[in-house]
Amino acid sequence: MAGVLKKTTNLTGLAVAADARKTLTVLYDKLLRTLKKMPDDATYRTSTEEIVKERLGVVNSNKNVSDIEKKINCGQAEELILQAERELDLARKFLEWRPWEPMKEKAPEGQWKWPHP
Repeated sequence: MAGVLKKTTNLTGLAVAADARKTLTVLYDKLLRTLKKMPDDATYRTSTEEIVKERLGVVNSNKNVSDIEKKINCGQAEELILQAERELDLARKFLEWRPWEPMKEKAPEGQWKWPHP
């Protein structure tokens, strides 16, 4: 027997994933392809790529979902899937927004000071 299948995540509204390893692999691959469309030096790309590559490595080197959850240590596999889906959505928005490009207009005086006066 491959292992015990969990019946519930015990999280309201979050169903058990049928094949969490495959889903995570697909999402992490899509995310990496999306990040590659950004400039090499974009801070969001470099930071996110590092995390995603690390997580993909964990998924690829572990067959047991429980081991993946323990090694990534950011929730259950279903939560990791939700995180990856949301990160992919954000990365696609970043491609649209292009925050690495210079601002079209000069920022108002004091815009980047904290706390605001």
